[in-house]
Amino acid sequence: MPVVPIKPKEIQPNEHTKLIDTAKAMVADNKGLLAMDESFPTCNKRFAKLRIPETAEMRCDYREMIVSTKGLNKSISGAILFDETVHQQLKDGTSFIQSLTYNGIIPGIKVDAGTVDMAGHPGEKVTEGLDNLRDRLREYAGMGLRFAKWRAVITIGKDIPTLACIESNAQTLAQYASLCQEAGLVPIVEPEVLMDGDHSLERCFEVTEQVLHIVFEQLYTQGVLLEGMILKPNMIVPGLACPKQESVDEVADATIKCLLRSVPAAVPGITFLSGGQTSELASARLNAMNVRFKDKMPWELSFSFGRAIQQPGLGIWHGEEANVLAAQKALYHRAKCNLAARKGEYNE
Repeated sequence: MPVVPIKPKEIQPNEHTKLIDTAKAMVADNKGLLAMDESFPTCNKRFAKLRIPETAEMRCDYREMIVSTKGLNKSISGAILFDETVHQQLKDGTSFIQSLTYNGIIPGIKVDAGTVDMAGHPGEKVTEGLDNLRDRLREYAGMGLRFAKWRAVITIGKDIPTLACIESNAQTLAQYASLCQEAGLVPIVEPEVLMDGDHSLERCFEVTEQVLHIVFEQLYTQGVLLEGMILKPNMIVPGLACPKQESVDEVADATIKCLLRSVPAAVPGITFLSGGQTSELASARLNAMNVRFKDKMPWELSFSFGRAIQQPGLGIWHGEEANVLAAQKALYHRAKCNLAARKGEYNE
């Protein structure tokens, strides 16, 4: 049975302006987004590797370390939060939303409920979270959040992805995006083709191009304002287990070729996910794209990195108050590296 579209309320012209202004601000001045929206299991898994206590208090301390980093707003335009974080406070009683806003960083929120196995399609996933989404988005907007994020995952493997998986995830992404704009929030649309596997760069290109075409077809069907959204895709890279790993420039060339074929010029910005790349490699690839193609692209090409910005600082912090300043220095450095990559001025 086909998915029944969720009919959004009509967006008024002044709401269009707000959405467009926010979307442009999210990719302005060579800045990018910091993804700090890890779910409980994901954050706890990273803590466990470093033997950091897996508690709400420790997660709050970690995110306070990030948010209170001086000068972070010089490189970061917006931060993606998790539901737990938007209800927490810094030690001085200031909410994370207020702290970010005061420091000129636009606060946003991850709103999907994670992935589950797709019925009848072994090895494939669909993302849940549409239940009560309209009410949740309205509440988040009232709290001062200005954008949202929804992640869909596409796995490359033997006989997958199927068209059924791609279309199901694309429809859900489009319904989410439409509901976001109805609530006055800019939707980040994230269809991630995973790096897991031994597939080639060419196979990643083929799948990503197909995914993006179908996603934008669904966004058009749902009436999503393209000027008031942000795309968060994967780069075109070979699988992590592929014996042939193309050069930084080859990845840059393939990625831009794919995006020019599939992303409308109306979209104001593309903010790449890091997807398991090392901090240095993610920055180097983004830098190569901006060096080689900056004058030829109709959209701003930016970053929405999580691990690629956070990981060095997390390793230094280790859950210890005495390590906060050193960890913040590493965090600031990685953010600044990606600012340089947007300018085409990054070097290791």
